[in-house]
Amino acid sequence: MIRKISLSAVAVSLFASLASAGIDLDRGNFDVKEEIASMDVAVPEPRAQEEKGILTDWLFGKKPAATKAQAEWTIMVFGNGKNDLEPFLLKDLNEMEKIGSTDKVNIVVEAGRIDGYDTTDGDWKGVRRYRMTKDTDTSKVSSKVLADLGQVDMGAYQSVIDFAKWAKTTYPAKKYMLIFWNHGAGWTRSGEPVITKGISYDEQSGNHINTPQMGMIMKALGKTDVVGTDACLMQMAEVNWEIKDSVDYIVASEETEPGDGYTYDLFLGPVVAKPTMSAMEVGKAAVNGYGDHYDGIDQGYTQSLVKASAMAGLQPLTDAFGAAVMAAGEKALAKTSRDATVNFAYDENRDLYDFTRLVVEGSKSADVKAKGQALMSYITGQLVLQNRARDAKASYWSEAKQYTLAKGIAAYFPKASLGAGYTDLQWAKASQWDEFTLWINQP
Repeated sequence: MIRKISLSAVAVSLFASLASAGIDLDRGNFDVKEEIASMDVAVPEPRAQEEKGILTDWLFGKKPAATKAQAEWTIMVFGNGKNDLEPFLLKDLNEMEKIGSTDKVNIVVEAGRIDGYDTTDGDWKGVRRYRMTKDTDTSKVSSKVLADLGQVDMGAYQSVIDFAKWAKTTYPAKKYMLIFWNHGAGWTRSGEPVITKGISYDEQSGNHINTPQMGMIMKALGKTDVVGTDACLMQMAEVNWEIKDSVDYIVASEETEPGDGYTYDLFLGPVVAKPTMSAMEVGKAAVNGYGDHYDGIDQGYTQSLVKASAMAGLQPLTDAFGAAVMAAGEKALAKTSRDATVNFAYDENRDLYDFTRLVVEGSKSADVKAKGQALMSYITGQLVLQNRARDAKASYWSEAKQYTLAKGIAAYFPKASLGAGYTDLQWAKASQWDEFTLWINQP
């Protein structure tokens, strides 16, 4: 906006500025006072915070201060430690501080704690916000507390929206990653009367974020470049379908994650070293940081990167494969294949590729083989862009698992009814997966 001003209105204050600059106002025959008083000059309309001194800056040709460069990435971690994972949250915050934010990469956290699990680092309670800064003290979070929010329900989906909107406004960047940090349950029936499976369990409120609410969160935030779930069992078709239209890439685990979860220094170090990473590269860095850590300690795991837009292509391929199996009448083969497919902590969560492989290997139908091969090729080609896994050894608590058979995305394989709430999922509405899995269970 341009406005016209009469400089006579500001002559008195301007004379003082000129005199302080050492300029003789009455030198020679030129009377600057008279000239200024009679001038009408068009100048840019200044913003309120820039009014002071703008006229003298303009007269003397002083250039305005350079605008601060926009960061490349803002990585937002919704760290719900309001449960038995509290000690691991503090550990992860210190891992973030090993790297720290820079002018190119903001590492922003909303962290919650409650009574009963960890008393270290001042034993503070409630929910705080931080921008993580670099330090070497791994026993104390030294980053400045930007806000103390008190008792916020971290099991409420609106809390994630509030945090992420604040982070995007306060620390704008070219690209954004949102990480859900907490327990996760993907999707499973588990005999519950209502939709309870999801993520971010707040023991204080008794609430958590269910699978449809994850879709509501991401829609409210607009396009987000990468979503990570530092939580168990979340890399499922049922979960990804809810958020696919609002994100570009999804990082998650098919299986449970150990308490340590992400190793944040191994993940964030490469991003800070190369802040111009693309969204796909950052997603791969998260998968690789995770995989490198658990390979290093010889612990079984799964972690993968899914291209969200490719979920749309998965649905017609699973429908075609299921239809071919049903048309061939190979129900017994489908059932034995399902039962032999690598499964995860919830028995009904199983790897989609491994199931398809077993059916294709046992089928006598050329159509089943062709449709199954197309599905497998799509999973490992277009859908899952990075997949890391390590077989788990047998222990007192569990049997050995061949996680390397898993190719990066799981699905729900009910062995009875679908369970309450499943038909409310967008995946169930869009695909024929529920009809196919129920057909397998028929006598």
